[in-house]
Amino acid sequence: MATETAPNAAPPSRAAIGARHLRTDRWWLAPTVTVLALLTFIAYASWRAFSQADYYAAPYVSPFYSPCLAEACEPMRGGPNVALVGDWWPFSPALVILVFPLGFRLTCYYYRKAYYRSFWASPPACAVAEPHRSYSGERRFPLILNNAHRYFFYASALIAGVLTYDTVLGFRNEEYAWGHMGVGTLLFLVNIVLVWAYTLSCHSCRHVMGGRLRSFSRHPVRYRLWTWISRLTGHHMALAWASLASLGLCDLYVYLLATDVFSDPQLF
Repeated sequence: MATETAPNAAPPSRAAIGARHLRTDRWWLAPTVTVLALLTFIAYASWRAFSQADYYAAPYVSPFYSPCLAEACEPMRGGPNVALVGDWWPFSPALVILVFPLGFRLTCYYYRKAYYRSFWASPPACAVAEPHRSYSGERRFPLILNNAHRYFFYASALIAGVLTYDTVLGFRNEEYAWGHMGVGTLLFLVNIVLVWAYTLSCHSCRHVMGGRLRSFSRHPVRYRLWTWISRLTGHHMALAWASLASLGLCDLYVYLLATDVFSDPQLF
């Protein structure tokens, strides 16, 4: 015979589990790999950004230095170099522009998840207790800056447009003659596709396209764009890593060309 519970009886309390988690899988592997991968890229990108050298090998310019807006930029024939910042700027030209794509990725929803779990262990994995006693969310500095993600998206979209221009310039040879294609051209083509795919798959881009629409039927074009971007957003994590790797690879390729390690193999 079933027993009835008194209407005012207190609900059962949570199970008293003293362990930080009961997981038996290698839950620590993903955050560890993320830390190592991001630290590797940060170390490499910092070295290249502060080196102030070997970022241009005609007709290719490193994406870390594009657009090059300082007067100290190396001359690039037809390239994205505009001396908006005078000779008073004592640092690397890359530091003028890298703040925008860096800010875009730091405030990206996926990258937030990645470094929250890996660097801050907040939390390190699902069903694993975090070591912090308090949690203030993104209401305080510096995490409150994540609310500027949409504005970094706008700036990064403009930079992606400049990188597209750089890719077109890659169809020249060392003497700036058009109608040529090297291995570097292929690398830059793959990179710009990945950069645009990552940029457009951003959740802010998806919201801009259709987030505030009350009636999709009245805006068929924006609805179609919103649908396409929604599908792309499902691959945002993979595109984040792939585009990060392609940016580093393009910069490394330009560095090797600029330091005469090898010449760009010409396909035609």
